[in-house]
Amino acid sequence: MKCLNLANQQAGTDGRYKIVAADMSPRAPGLYRADFGALVPPVTSPDYLDFIIKLCLEKKIRAVFVGSDEETFPLALAKDDIENKSGAVVITNPPDVISIATDKWETFRFLKQRKLPCAESALPKDRVKFVRRTGFPVVVKPREGHGSLHFYVAHDEDELEASISIISKAGWRPFLQEYLDGEDSEFTSGVTISTSGKIMSSISMRKFLKGGQTYKAFIDDYAEVRKVAEETALQIGARGPINIQGKMSGGTIKTFEINPRFSATSPLRAVAGINEADIIFRNVVFREEPRKNKYERLVCMRYLNEVYIPYSTYEDTERNRSVQVSNSFIPNYF
Repeated sequence: MKCLNLANQQAGTDGRYKIVAADMSPRAPGLYRADFGALVPPVTSPDYLDFIIKLCLEKKIRAVFVGSDEETFPLALAKDDIENKSGAVVITNPPDVISIATDKWETFRFLKQRKLPCAESALPKDRVKFVRRTGFPVVVKPREGHGSLHFYVAHDEDELEASISIISKAGWRPFLQEYLDGEDSEFTSGVTISTSGKIMSSISMRKFLKGGQTYKAFIDDYAEVRKVAEETALQIGARGPINIQGKMSGGTIKTFEINPRFSATSPLRAVAGINEADIIFRNVVFREEPRKNKYERLVCMRYLNEVYIPYSTYEDTERNRSVQVSNSFIPNYF
């Protein structure tokens, strides 16, 4: 939403994006900052896809942006059905790309097979050999997780066993990864790939995390980091947005995670000059192939902000299951 609104504000933009926000909770602030907000069923509901198609038809939606990890794979599988019935293009990577990227063990296997630089990894059954090879500390996290949920750094065998047990009991599949030291050496790179398989843009930033999210970022050229990200995106067969995360180790950027979707840092990239949401919309809807090779060097420092709505607006949203006209506001007090 931030990227599309930024495109609307920029001089020379052809047309204007109208944004329909959808969420399963009336507490989602985006509902009140869009042109229209709709409460949708959870992706696990049997009515979910029918609701999405109906919403696309009613609001004349041109493209569906997938905002959550949970919806990525179901919408990729339903892409043809949604497009045939509604005319709206679903912006998502192919299912096979999502299958690899959302399973960190499969991501490692893919990177290793393609001889792409990556963090060494292992399954719990091979933990003795893995620790013998890499030593402690060892990263333990879920194969399917995202953010910092159940992310542990084990410094000895007891912590290793405890981390594996906690993740397993939570219903996830744990796996082990090489610990890459240095809090100032983590990078996130965004690459956009056209429907014909060509790179339209790439941008890298050095990031600092808080609660699993980027809260400070240095946006610079980082040519070698971008080169690895671009090669990884092409090798995996991405179409649309893809996010490559890695750490610098021994002068080499080692990839440890791939997100087959728009990143939470997309707005930072848009401000720097690489508006991935706008680039991809123009590609999939207008059949353009924008090429963005340059962006501004910036330092970004994130902070919390607030959206306010009258209590009556919230009650109307719960009752009507939609936000027809929002009277939300953001005070300019920072």
